[in-house]
Amino acid sequence: MADVLTHMFANLSPADSKKDFVTPAPAECGVLIVGEQSLGRSLLLLTAVTAASQGGMKVVFFAPQQIQSLPASLQKCVPSLSPESLKKITFCYPRTAEELRRQIAGLHESSSTFPPSLIIVDRLEDYPCDGHSGHHPGEQSRAAHLAALLRDTAAFLTSLLERQTSSTAPCRIIASYKPKEDGADSDPVLDAFDRYFQLQCTLDQDRSYKATDAGRQEAWRVYFSGTGVAREPRTEDFEVRPGLEWQLLMFPDGSIAFKVA
Repeated sequence: MADVLTHMFANLSPADSKKDFVTPAPAECGVLIVGEQSLGRSLLLLTAVTAASQGGMKVVFFAPQQIQSLPASLQKCVPSLSPESLKKITFCYPRTAEELRRQIAGLHESSSTFPPSLIIVDRLEDYPCDGHSGHHPGEQSRAAHLAALLRDTAAFLTSLLERQTSSTAPCRIIASYKPKEDGADSDPVLDAFDRYFQLQCTLDQDRSYKATDAGRQEAWRVYFSGTGVAREPRTEDFEVRPGLEWQLLMFPDGSIAFKVA
């Protein structure tokens, strides 16, 4: 999960800063990308392409609406993307929470084909409320049910991968979530997801002059938190460490880059 994200961060970082990256050991937990919606989708698509083209992973990408075109950031960062790499990514467009649960359960049941090793869900916030705005009764329980199904499915697919490929790497889950902007101190749906996604990757826009100088269009802080974060640095098989933070730079031409903050 986080190892796929940080691998992508390293690929899109300047050559002289790649040595600063810590590659986390795979852990059996999911990563929830929390923040701005369009940026979250761009990161998910970049992650899917990186996993498929460089990691050889089979990816399933769920989204509530059809993706009409690839974001400029993806086209700039991966200009020579091969059709064979894209064939490793299956796009699915469930419109409701029930459709999403049914399609996830379909992954769980299809043991005759080579199982995916990365499950991505875009705009996870749309599913517990089924497209309605504001808080609705039952949202928390639907969110918990959906997150539990994702984890159970990933665990089952991990066992299939171990039997079919002798791989010890788990089936990973990465999803994006945009918090509600209603002025409330907490988001009960996000709280429900947090119980199942043990790592949260937060995107916070940095509006300072220093962050956006030199012709940069936007700058964002990117950092991990949650129970999946290692509390003590280790000498080998590093996991994501608390306090480790990246800066995501978005340039006027649509390209992006990461560097350790």
